[in-house]
Amino acid sequence: MYLHLGGDFLIKKDKVVAIIDLETTSKSHINDKLIANLEHKKLDYISEPGKEKTLIITTDGYYLSPISSTTLFKRSSFDMGGLV
Repeated sequence: MYLHLGGDFLIKKDKVVAIIDLETTSKSHINDKLIANLEHKKLDYISEPGKEKTLIITTDGYYLSPISSTTLFKRSSFDMGGLV
């Protein structure tokens, strides 16, 4: 199955490693370091810079999406043992 990240971007669900809400990352020093380290790697912007809400880490790369992490998580329909 595929996950729609916004625009014309689709990725395979089994390639998703993490879906990170960028609003909450600013509240954590460790997450700030993660984002700073990723800036040196290739980030694919799915929206205009400044409008991204979510960082998606996959086995193939890093994507910044304008779609909220909650929406992406629901779309992914991960089985979290009844938590979702």
